[in-house]
Amino acid sequence: MSVLTDNVIPGNHGKIFGTNAIEDIDLIEIKSSLLELDGIKEVVLNTGIFPREFTVHTSKMIPISDIENRVKLVGFHAIPKDLFEL
Repeated sequence: MSVLTDNVIPGNHGKIFGTNAIEDIDLIEIKSSLLELDGIKEVVLNTGIFPREFTVHTSKMIPISDIENRVKLVGFHAIPKDLFEL
């Protein structure tokens, strides 16, 4: 466990999460819910792949657990992807 693996760090790269939400309306609901969190400035949805993904961009350090819990409130799961593509 480290700062990089436990948090979303501010910057232009963001953090990618996989989700079990499939329908566009569900993804929009996740996005709306996440934008209510203080420090989240943008959520980009990627509906062109399966499973669906979204990228979270922040203006301050946000714990990944806060994002996971917020998505659970909507009824879905958010699984953080690796730090960097291999």
